[in-house]
Amino acid sequence: MGETPFVLASASPRRRELLALADLPVEVRAPEVDETPEPNETPHAYVARLARTKASACVRGPGEVVLAADTAVVLDGAPLGKPRDPEHAAALLGALSGRRHTVLTGVAVAGGRLPEVHAEVVATEVEFAHLTAEMIAWYVATGEPFDKAGGYGIQGRAALFVRRIEGSWTNVVGLPLVESLELLRAAGVRV
Repeated sequence: MGETPFVLASASPRRRELLALADLPVEVRAPEVDETPEPNETPHAYVARLARTKASACVRGPGEVVLAADTAVVLDGAPLGKPRDPEHAAALLGALSGRRHTVLTGVAVAGGRLPEVHAEVVATEVEFAHLTAEMIAWYVATGEPFDKAGGYGIQGRAALFVRRIEGSWTNVVGLPLVESLELLRAAGVRV
């Protein structure tokens, strides 16, 4: 368990649940940052920048360690975002149907023993099965798509749609655990 104060700069219950697997008690401090992409910013640069910005925004005291993350689902080089409404959720799932996409998570740690914010981006390839209109309508009706990048949660009912993944499963959930724990160790958190 951490001897260094440890803060998760995210309101995501999924990220808290993943960190609980490592028996890491965390304080949650959700930052308010502008998430507007910069002109011509790549999805990779976008998630890295947001993770760094969120981590930096939440450090409040000397020795405190802050972990932040930002996840994007990328199809054909463009981030899909979170669904605005049921129609948008259905459109996102239809676009993912039968195709491969990339899940990018920028993870950053600030504070502790680190003189500056350290960040990295983890990529996981996900392949969806072909989804029928009925499958999409059923999934949208569950309400599960609405707070998730790309409109799905691999840890929930959308697991039924995933044919294969290449890379970190926890990354697709929203926090690449191996990389996050390595960054926390570098900052001085005992994991």
